[in-house]
Amino acid sequence: MTLTNQEEIMNEQQATTAKASLAAAYDATMDFPAIVGALVAAGFEGYTVDYRREACVYYLPNGDSIELPLPPDDETVAAEFLGETVKAAIREAQSGAAGYTYKGFCRKVKAAGCAGYIVSFSGRRVVYFGRTAATHVEHFPNAV
Repeated sequence: MTLTNQEEIMNEQQATTAKASLAAAYDATMDFPAIVGALVAAGFEGYTVDYRREACVYYLPNGDSIELPLPPDDETVAAEFLGETVKAAIREAQSGAAGYTYKGFCRKVKAAGCAGYIVSFSGRRVVYFGRTAATHVEHFPNAV
């Protein structure tokens, strides 16, 4: 569903939560479990990150959504999807490795051919996908 004025349809608190969650990922003030918790509490059922469009779309169960721009990045999505490299970047993020940043994660997975990912809160999983629709499915850790 394409919304002509997303913020009038979605309540202000939900739009604020979506914007704050995206900003928090990039400025490292919230980790993935905290972001999921905030978005679920605001009523979202999931979101999609699209690296080719440089956009993130947050979805409500009633079909409403809000699309937000991702910060600009000059890393392009590689043609070949390297699932093991994507998985390694996910493990680094989950471990809280020294020097980890979400921006760095995005750059690594794009270089590994990840065109984006879909997060399903009810399905407790993330589906990473490449330009050829190759995928890697990551189930939420128990801590989420």
